[in-house]
Amino acid sequence: MHFVDAKGILTANNGQCGMNIYRGCSHGCIYCDSRSKCYGFTHPFEDIEVKQNAPELLENALKSKRKRCMIATGAMSDPYMHCEEKLRMTRKCLKIINKYGFGLAIQTKSDRILEDIDLLDEINKNAKCVVQMTLTTYDDRLCSLIEPNVCNTKRRIEVLERMRDRGIPTVVWLSPILPFINDTKENIESIIRECVRVDVKGIICFGMGMTLREGDREYYYDALDKHFSGLKQKYIKTYGNAYELASPDSRSLMRLFRDMCQKNGIMYRPDECFEYMKTLPDRYSQMSLFDL
Repeated sequence: MHFVDAKGILTANNGQCGMNIYRGCSHGCIYCDSRSKCYGFTHPFEDIEVKQNAPELLENALKSKRKRCMIATGAMSDPYMHCEEKLRMTRKCLKIINKYGFGLAIQTKSDRILEDIDLLDEINKNAKCVVQMTLTTYDDRLCSLIEPNVCNTKRRIEVLERMRDRGIPTVVWLSPILPFINDTKENIESIIRECVRVDVKGIICFGMGMTLREGDREYYYDALDKHFSGLKQKYIKTYGNAYELASPDSRSLMRLFRDMCQKNGIMYRPDECFEYMKTLPDRYSQMSLFDL
């Protein structure tokens, strides 16, 4: 872990603002696209870069905004990595978001988010909060192999259940689905059944498969050699150096996914899910002209 002073913390994107407090990750997911060389890391991925002035930058940015919006975080780096236990950088930023009446769309794989459920509840009552949780593998033994340093799927579902009990809306990322590993009907059905049970608002799935590029591919293949003997050769034979690796059963699994979501009233089109997460109700955004 190392500390830097960032020049800025918010990036505007399609009606909302994005924020990443950390750079890198300690969760060890074998498929992580953020390892890819295209993102220009100049330090080891597990050597977490901490933007130590993030709270100050965030407060300066939010107090000067004339219109409130949703603040999104967690897309490139999980806000609840192990270092958050000590640093509480995410919690500091959540307090600022709540102070100025902005909304929040936060994405994680970690049950550490429960330590901030009080703040998430306040944000949701004062504006809007959407908690996003990544679920890839219903089998917890398999989950421990592909996502080794973070809580298992059963625990993440418990997090979704706790959010539901608080009235905090949730969205699940069903991604990635790894060819020949978790691309089974049983896996997809089991995850969606649990999503139905805990009343998630939407499930984001861009397709039954994954992506690989330089940096990410090498790390993934090393993990296949370690945990799935012979599978790397099958990948190379099937996909070569392709960027998009669709499951051989992609069509039938996507049909299953759409049918189950439609039957249970769950949003499943990515554009619909993103529109929901970026939209702050008018009654809150209009208040900014009077409150600032």
